[in-house]
Amino acid sequence: MNALRNKVQLIGRLGQDPEIINFSDGNKMAKFSLATDDSYKDKDGNKVERAYWHNVIVKGGLVNVVENYITKGKEIAIEGKLTNRSYETKEGEKRYVTEVLCNELLMLSK
Repeated sequence: MNALRNKVQLIGRLGQDPEIINFSDGNKMAKFSLATDDSYKDKDGNKVERAYWHNVIVKGGLVNVVENYITKGKEIAIEGKLTNRSYETKEGEKRYVTEVLCNELLMLSK
């Protein structure tokens, strides 16, 4: 059961082209946002649609796939785990970010 403790699976579309970050040691990282859709009926019976945005980080060999094949609007499926980090703004405010660290990726649209 330990493998299920922090596992995320999402299917969605990229909100923008991925940002590829090159490190001095030759490693790369990709960052992008993924939109997932949800819909429900409100108390009056009207259909309400909503998009949820997820920050995704890709490391390792999958970065090459993201860099060469994944662009804005593409539909993909990802699997990974949730990670949290914090940083301080120039004004001294502490901000918190939740991201999905992707370890598997499947392209769904051409």
